[in-house]
Amino acid sequence: MAHLDRTNSSVPQIELPESDGRPAWNSKLQYILAQVGFSVGLGNVWRFPYLCQKNGGGAYLVPYFILLLLIGIPLFFLELAVGQKIRRGSLGVWNYVCPRLGGIGISSLMVCGFVGLYYNVIIGWSIFYFFQSFQQPLPWSECPIRRNGTFAFVEPECEKSSATTYFWYRQTLNTTSTIAESGGLNVKMTVSLLVAWIIVCLAVIKGIASSGKVMYFSSLFPYVVLFCFLVRGLMLKGSVDGIAHMFTPKLEKMLEPQVWREAATQVFFALGLGFGGVIAFSSYNKIDNNCHFDAVLVSVINFMTSILATLVVFAVLGFKANIMNEKCVTENSEKILGYLNANVLSHDLIPLHVNFSQMTVTDYAEVYGVIKTVKEGGFADLGLDQCLLEDELNKSVQGTGLAFIAFTEAMTHFPGSPFWSVMFFFMLINLGLGSMIGTMTGITTPVLDAYKVKKEYLTVGCCIVAFFCGLLFVQRSGNYFVTMFDDYSAGLPLTVVVILENVSVAWIYGTKRFMQDLEDMLGFRPYSFYFYMWKYVSPLCLIVLITATVIEMAISPPGYNAWIQELVSTPVDIASLIFSLTLPLPLSLTMLLQCVDMRSYFIRSFSGHDHQSRLKCK
Repeated sequence: MAHLDRTNSSVPQIELPESDGRPAWNSKLQYILAQVGFSVGLGNVWRFPYLCQKNGGGAYLVPYFILLLLIGIPLFFLELAVGQKIRRGSLGVWNYVCPRLGGIGISSLMVCGFVGLYYNVIIGWSIFYFFQSFQQPLPWSECPIRRNGTFAFVEPECEKSSATTYFWYRQTLNTTSTIAESGGLNVKMTVSLLVAWIIVCLAVIKGIASSGKVMYFSSLFPYVVLFCFLVRGLMLKGSVDGIAHMFTPKLEKMLEPQVWREAATQVFFALGLGFGGVIAFSSYNKIDNNCHFDAVLVSVINFMTSILATLVVFAVLGFKANIMNEKCVTENSEKILGYLNANVLSHDLIPLHVNFSQMTVTDYAEVYGVIKTVKEGGFADLGLDQCLLEDELNKSVQGTGLAFIAFTEAMTHFPGSPFWSVMFFFMLINLGLGSMIGTMTGITTPVLDAYKVKKEYLTVGCCIVAFFCGLLFVQRSGNYFVTMFDDYSAGLPLTVVVILENVSVAWIYGTKRFMQDLEDMLGFRPYSFYFYMWKYVSPLCLIVLITATVIEMAISPPGYNAWIQELVSTPVDIASLIFSLTLPLPLSLTMLLQCVDMRSYFIRSFSGHDHQSRLKCK
C-alpha cells in the first residue's frame, strides 16, 4: 500500500487552470440540454424497448436501475468532474493528468470517428423517409403493381415479405445479396448523407455558440413528439395489450447473467461514456458548477426517456399486433370456410353462434380448438394458424427494423398517417443530431485544445473527410457495413477506454486526492459512496463486462441478415471476426503501448530509480 501511495504522489495535484478565454455556455439550461441531447439518442427509442421485451419485461428494469447506480452515475459524474476541473477535451484532460495517459484520449477520439461515420448515415436514412412522408398514401403502404402487357400482378419480392419491408430493402437501400457485392453507390442515399453532414456541419461550425442554440430545439422537440405519440397510441385499439405485455415482469429472467450483461452495456452506452463528448461539453462549464447534480439529473432524464419511449413503442406495436392478429383470423376463417364448402370439414363442427362474415378472435379460438380436437390426425395438413395475440407481441424487433419497418408499418394504419410519419422521422433526425453534435464536439474540442487552428476550418474539414469516408455505407451493400460497425467498432474499445479512465483517476491519480479536488471545486465533499464505486465496484463491473463481451464474441459466430431477392431474407454467417477485431485494433494497440509505458514507469517509480521521469508527469 505504501508503494501505491508513493506512486500516486508522483502524479501532481490537479490545479485550477487560470482564465484562458475558453468559451462558456450561455446558461445552465443550455448546458443541460446539450448533455441530454448527447446522451438521449436513437438507442433510447429502438434499443431499450427491445432489451426490455427480450429480458423479462418489467423485471429488466431492476438490473438496469441497479447498474445505473453502480456504474452509470458514478462514471458519468467522473467524466463531468474531470472535464470541468481541467477545462480541456478528452485528449488534453489525460495529457494534463499525465502525458503517459494520452493514449486514452486518442482512443476515445478514434472511436468517436468510427461511430460518427455510420451514425450520420442513419440520420441520412431518416431524412430520406422524412421527405418521402409528404405523400398520401405513404409510398410504403402498399406493394407496387407490375404490368406485363394487359396482365397486372403484385411485385413478387414484396408479396413474399411486406410493403414496408420491401420499400426499406429494395426501394430505399436497393441492397445487394452479400456484403462482398458492392453494387455501386446508391444515389438517393448518397444525397441524403450529404444533407445530413451539411446539417451537422452548420450545427457545430461555431462550437458551442452554434450547437448550444440548436440544442434548445433538437433536445426538446423529441419529447413533444413522444408525448403526442403516447396520447395518440393510447387511443388506439390494442395499445393497452402492448403496454401490459411489455411491463409484465418475468422474474426468472433476472437470474440469467446475459440479462445483467446487456443491462450493463445499455447503461454504459446510454450515457455516452468514453466518447469524449461528455468531457468536452463539461469543459466549457464554470469551475464551481455543481456537476454532481448534473450527473444525477441527466442520468434520471435519460432513464425516464427510455421508459417513455418504451411506452410509446409498445402502445403502437400493440395496435399493430391487433391488426395483424385480426388479419390472421380473417385469412384462416376463409380457409375454414373453403374446407366446409369442399366437405373437408363438417358443418356440425362449427358452433351455431359463429358468424364467418364477422369472425371475432374469441370465436376463431373456439373453432380452432374444436377442429384441432376432432381432426387430430390430419390437422397439420389443414395449414391453420392459431392466431394468438401473444405470438404477435413476442416478435422482437430492434434498430432499423423497428424504426423503418415495424413502426413505419404501424403508422400506415393511423388516420392522417403522413402527418405522424413526418413527425416520427423528424424526431429521429433531431435525436440523431443531438448525439452527432456531442460526437463531433468530442472530436473537435481535443484538436482545438492541442493545435491553433480555426474552429470553422477544422469543422468543415472533418465533415468533408467524414462524408467521403461515409460513402462506404451508402453503397448498395452499405447497410451490412452499418450493422458491422454498430456491432463491433465501439462496444469493446469504449469499454476499455472507460475502465482506463476509471483506473487512471482512482488508482493512478488517487481517489482520495480526487475527492479532495472535488471538495475544493464544488464546495462540498461528495458522498463516500462514490469513493468506493470509483475505487472498487465500477472497475470490477467493467472487468466483468469486458470478459463477458470477449467470451460472447468468441462463442457467437459473427454474421448478418442478408436480403436475398429469391429468399427475401436469410441470416448469413461470415468469417468476419478478423473484420470485427480490425476496427478496435488501433485503439487496443494505442492503449496497450500506453499500459506498457505506464507499467515500466511505475516499476521505476516503485524502485525510486527514475525521479526525473516522475517529475515530468505534469
